[in-house]
Amino acid sequence: MSGLGLGVAMIWFSLLVLIPLAAVVVKASGGGWETFQDAVTNKQTLAALRLTVFTSLGVTALNMVMGTIIAWVLVRDRFPGKAILDLVIDIPFALPTIVAGLVLLSLYGPGSPVGVHASNTRMAVFLAIAFVTLPFVVRTVQPVLEEMETDVEDAAASLGASRITTFRRVVLPTLVPAIFAGAALSFARGISEYGSLVLLSGNLPYRTEVTSVRMLSYLEGGDTASAAAVATILLVVALLAIVALDVIQRRVARRG
Repeated sequence: MSGLGLGVAMIWFSLLVLIPLAAVVVKASGGGWETFQDAVTNKQTLAALRLTVFTSLGVTALNMVMGTIIAWVLVRDRFPGKAILDLVIDIPFALPTIVAGLVLLSLYGPGSPVGVHASNTRMAVFLAIAFVTLPFVVRTVQPVLEEMETDVEDAAASLGASRITTFRRVVLPTLVPAIFAGAALSFARGISEYGSLVLLSGNLPYRTEVTSVRMLSYLEGGDTASAAAVATILLVVALLAIVALDVIQRRVARRG
């Protein structure tokens, strides 16, 4: 039975993930090494890659901090409207990304009700990626906090440990794997974002154009090999980031 289950799981995983990814790499390799070289050295593509990767890294770092704080508040604090806040956290998951872009445009575009006009700027890219990736760290850390017993924290406090020391030495080592797992998901989601950016960022070459929009430009021009090459580069970046985050979290957990 276990062998049958493994076989079904691998077939389904291959159909959904492995075969499509392999097809992208094969399509990119069909254009030869020159296709990759042109994609990397093209100034417009390079600018889009740089903006996408570094903005996603910044958003991921912010999510690691704010996502952990939000998860802590949802689990450990009691306040009116907690259930509503817990529900609202998942809205970026439920909204179509183009709808998210429309929401962000109405909030941070021309005539902003909060007085923040960020459309057609790099801040718009940051806000859009932050919006769609917010729930990842929250939802990976929250279950871990809910399963944690407070006895050890109470014992540390009774021995004179401050709240900061208790959190750093007792709570944080347990949360580190969940935080970094959410960070990996957040980064991978951020570098692939498209829908929420279309309306707000303006897709200005060399300024606010992200990699997904750049790939669409290649596809619209009929250059599928270059689009596949850029997609392969993003895939490699995502894999490297996931491996790096895993290594870091293991070291942090070991030291904690």
